[in-house]
Amino acid sequence: MICKTYAAACIGLQVVTVTVEADISAGVGLYIVGMPDIAVKESLMRITTALRSYGYSIPGKRIVINLAPADIRKEGSSFDLAIAVALLCAMEVIDAARLSDFIVMGELALDGKIRDIYGALPIADASRSRGFSKFILPHDSAMEAVDLDGVTIYGVRTLADVISILNGNLASESFVMARTAEGAYSSCISGDFKDVKGQQVAKRGLEIAAAGGHNLILIGSPGCGKTLMASCLPSILPPMTKEESVQTSKIYSVAGKSIGRCGLLKERPFRSPHNSASVVSLLGGGAMAMPGEISLAHNGVLYLDEVTQFSRVILDLLRQPLEDGKIVISRARYRVEYPCEFMFVASMNPCPCGYYGDQTHKCKCSEREIAHYLSRVSGPLMDRIDMHIYVDRVPAALLVSEQSDEPSSVIAARVARARAIQQRRFAQEGIFTNSAMSANMLTKYCHLTVSQREFLDKIIDRLGLSARAYSRILKLSRTITDLAGEENITQQAIAEALQYRNLDRFGVR
Repeated sequence: MICKTYAAACIGLQVVTVTVEADISAGVGLYIVGMPDIAVKESLMRITTALRSYGYSIPGKRIVINLAPADIRKEGSSFDLAIAVALLCAMEVIDAARLSDFIVMGELALDGKIRDIYGALPIADASRSRGFSKFILPHDSAMEAVDLDGVTIYGVRTLADVISILNGNLASESFVMARTAEGAYSSCISGDFKDVKGQQVAKRGLEIAAAGGHNLILIGSPGCGKTLMASCLPSILPPMTKEESVQTSKIYSVAGKSIGRCGLLKERPFRSPHNSASVVSLLGGGAMAMPGEISLAHNGVLYLDEVTQFSRVILDLLRQPLEDGKIVISRARYRVEYPCEFMFVASMNPCPCGYYGDQTHKCKCSEREIAHYLSRVSGPLMDRIDMHIYVDRVPAALLVSEQSDEPSSVIAARVARARAIQQRRFAQEGIFTNSAMSANMLTKYCHLTVSQREFLDKIIDRLGLSARAYSRILKLSRTITDLAGEENITQQAIAEALQYRNLDRFGVR
């Protein structure tokens, strides 16, 4: 009798259902077919040893294991448990009638314990739409999927647990997973704006950026607080919606990040890669087509400190993801797509010595050196950054003052109200923030009066701004208006948005 059980494979975020078939017949030999890689072929040794540790001996007959569809390469050790279950079914240890509703995934240890896998959340989410309602997963991996509706998630630690569940023993319900308070994801917030002295313009800019999901660059001399303010940004970002949470958690699940083992992510990710990061680590790829930092920052923040120290190649490769909100990784063996709609936040010095424009230190750089330094961040990339903010040095009297500034909780409340307005506005559009508006949406949601258009046209001509900069100014104006609780874009909002694009002080626009 041919016995079937079901597993799944992740190709990026795309999930393919894999049918595992086992047949025991007269003859001698143990075969696994269906385009398995080395790790899958080696699973036979792990499985036979694990079964023996529970007293089950593989029959000395001809055993064929088929992984269908056969035209997709099966990679990794996560198919161990499904293959073992199919074998036990063929050996009549497990009732075959109970297998059709289950997806079974896990890596087997030689003693029968079950190790974690990657991609449990996207597998469970995609498979439930295909009629699977029950999932047997390693205990910690199962925690990723506990917040999904309409499915039963079993978290198992040993092969004996699996056999108990599939045979319908009374104790099987004890393996059903549910979120616990101890499983909640701990906060990653590390700073509060009350600790930032002065810098009202920069803090206002960060508030606007957080409210609309806008890209932002902070430019200023060393020690003026650029990194501190960037580290405070997570403290004013609102929690993710359920849809955003599922999207981001899937990426972390595929990447095998333990942060996803506590259910769905609730707080927005804040990724800050070092300037020595490679193209693959930042954009994604490699042998297993893993997501990079830009995808791990999806629905959150990607912060590049000292952005001019990053490779020019890497910075230019960010241009397309910033525009499209996705990254397509094409290689000889695969083509995968990951979402990467993130707030891009960067910081840099204004010149090589760091003191160009500083009121207390004299810059030692020549105009040529300054121009060469600023050119490390290309014009096209700067054009994709909505807000360009110069950060002045904090006066000594303000720095030593014991007076506390506005705390993050107050700013976060204003940001949350603006985000709620956008959530209602874009409920049917498939986006979450003003920064993601398309050209058609700009026409629909950013209506300007005749006088406002004339004012904006004159300023844009004088500054020589691009069409992309024009659309970003409209988006910024919409966000500033939302923060003010106004329905229609105001002249004041347009004027404030414009000042974030005028960097004649640096020769950058």
